[in-house]
Amino acid sequence: MNENKEKLVWYALRVTYNRELIVKEVLEAKGIECFVPMGVHPVYVREKIVHKREAAVHNLIFVKIAPSDMRELKQYTTLPIRYIMDRETQEPIIVPERQMENFIAVCSTGNEQLIYLSPEEIRTKVGDKVEVLDGIFKGCRGEIMRVKGDRRLVVSIAGLVVVATAFIHPSLVKKIEE
Repeated sequence: MNENKEKLVWYALRVTYNRELIVKEVLEAKGIECFVPMGVHPVYVREKIVHKREAAVHNLIFVKIAPSDMRELKQYTTLPIRYIMDRETQEPIIVPERQMENFIAVCSTGNEQLIYLSPEEIRTKVGDKVEVLDGIFKGCRGEIMRVKGDRRLVVSIAGLVVVATAFIHPSLVKKIEE
């Protein structure tokens, strides 16, 4: 794939029937980079609580691929994937590289206090844009917002999904202009 050296971009894709991990496995076997935000959820098994690792946001997968390869993949495979479309432009959502790096960095920490929210669940009041100076989220950029009573770093994929970290002390962030 990508014989003509097109620039790789991150697509946000919808996967049907919670098959995001199956699709990820198939695409990675083809050498395509993918990301599925994962979380640990308590599940009852024989009257015991077992912590199961599963997709934190069901039916969502991010795929880094050249646009021509994405069209070919959608046209010639039977994978249960669909573009997530931008409502204004009616084009598939392409996530900027830096935004995706921040999202992956926060989601990949394994922190059990991460909270995944839809954009509608966050108050639309714009917070300060910040960069974390220290700790497990060091270097990540996002907005500071009050979520469930705490100040948290919020990293978002515009119009698609938002992840909020655990409480971050104000001394660990610096205000930035983006």
